[in-house]
Amino acid sequence: MDTDTIAAIATAMTNSGIGIIRISGSNSLSVIDQIYRSKNGKKYLSEVKSHTLHYGMICDGAEVIDEVLVAVMKAPNSYTKEDTVEIQCHGGIVVMKRILETVIQHGARMAEPGEFTKRAFLNGRMDLSQAESVMDLISAKNEFARQNSLRQLQGDLSQKIQTIRQQILHQIAFIESALDDPEHVSLHGYRATLGECVQGWIADVDNLLKNSENGVLLKEGIHTVIVGKPNAGKSSLLNVLVGKERAIVTEIAGTTRDVLEEQISLDGIILHVVDTAGIRSTEDTVEQIGVKKAKEYLQQADLILYVMDASVPLDESDEEILLMIRDRKAIVLLNKSDLDQQIEEQQLAQKLNHPILSVSMRNQTGVKELSSLIQQMFFQGRLSIHDEVFLTNIRQIENLREASQSLCMVNESIGLDMPEDFYSIDLMNAYEALGKILGESVEEDLIDEIFSKFCVGK
Repeated sequence: MDTDTIAAIATAMTNSGIGIIRISGSNSLSVIDQIYRSKNGKKYLSEVKSHTLHYGMICDGAEVIDEVLVAVMKAPNSYTKEDTVEIQCHGGIVVMKRILETVIQHGARMAEPGEFTKRAFLNGRMDLSQAESVMDLISAKNEFARQNSLRQLQGDLSQKIQTIRQQILHQIAFIESALDDPEHVSLHGYRATLGECVQGWIADVDNLLKNSENGVLLKEGIHTVIVGKPNAGKSSLLNVLVGKERAIVTEIAGTTRDVLEEQISLDGIILHVVDTAGIRSTEDTVEQIGVKKAKEYLQQADLILYVMDASVPLDESDEEILLMIRDRKAIVLLNKSDLDQQIEEQQLAQKLNHPILSVSMRNQTGVKELSSLIQQMFFQGRLSIHDEVFLTNIRQIENLREASQSLCMVNESIGLDMPEDFYSIDLMNAYEALGKILGESVEEDLIDEIFSKFCVGK
């Protein structure tokens, strides 16, 4: 790892009240001493105590660039475990760039994307799962994602993984000792003991994997498609969910001919919503293309919201849509519940086993109930993370699946009364797969790829 001194603007490149330029590395204090001037001009920040804040000026020779506050954090008690300086200046783009240029002229170099957090990882301040959670925290789109990322940053996932790995390593060491010194270390009855341990580890790993399905959906969002016949209220539903007139709504059937996409937050649930053309038989070439797109989006969706006009009887188009959603996660919304009903919930319940909800987009009723149904369908009716850890990182999930497979192979070997040395091989594979989550035995190219996705100042 490079041990030179790096610098970057750590705040957004927009004109704002405050901007921060971060410097980290062995020469950080030397760099700041060259460009910082205190009020009386006699203070050297290399001589001050760690974790202190100092008022003064940043200067380029005799020229004053800006009035600043400078935070000094000396190694190893800093984010990177290196000497770190943060210059808090006025948040103008020109000011921040000029200070960064001056810092670089006096001995630092421009940081690469994610290099501060990469140094924190390589210097042992955090493991790889914690480092990845930093970017998740920055990009969190809802309260759940924020809480979950913070828990991982604080080490909740790391502790669970480390506990399992320590227990696995203990069993590997016991087997190796018994095989090397059978006279003093007995394996009598060991299969049953190890079997209980392995089943417990499999349960712990599978629980993390189960939670990961919900975690990814809560972090990335549920891909949701609104389908139905023309003039059923699909676009009205989109407008209600978005909270503004996003789609054109008229009494003319077939108004929506292309897809409209919006990302919304519904009581903490991120929905990537697609409003589609009404599904029906039509001679209109443009509308036919829209209907084809609607059917394609329906096949790719995590969730289908089927909007029905409850004021008109079922027809062939309804039957076609009901057939398309039969084996999919879907919620049927009986819209226009404020009008005389031609379709009853009991009538539909005989045709499908999806949740059915009466709503009125005109009166905006039923949205809360819709949110509850989605929570029940995807998250067992709750969105609180409590003491659970939700994996949202695809790399970590794949490593966890690899560990689960190896542990299942150990369990199978125990059931077949295989020799103990077979257990060690698969136990070690599980141990190493779990270690990859924490960043042990990870290729340098993968580490570079992970941190390249970070912003420059982080």
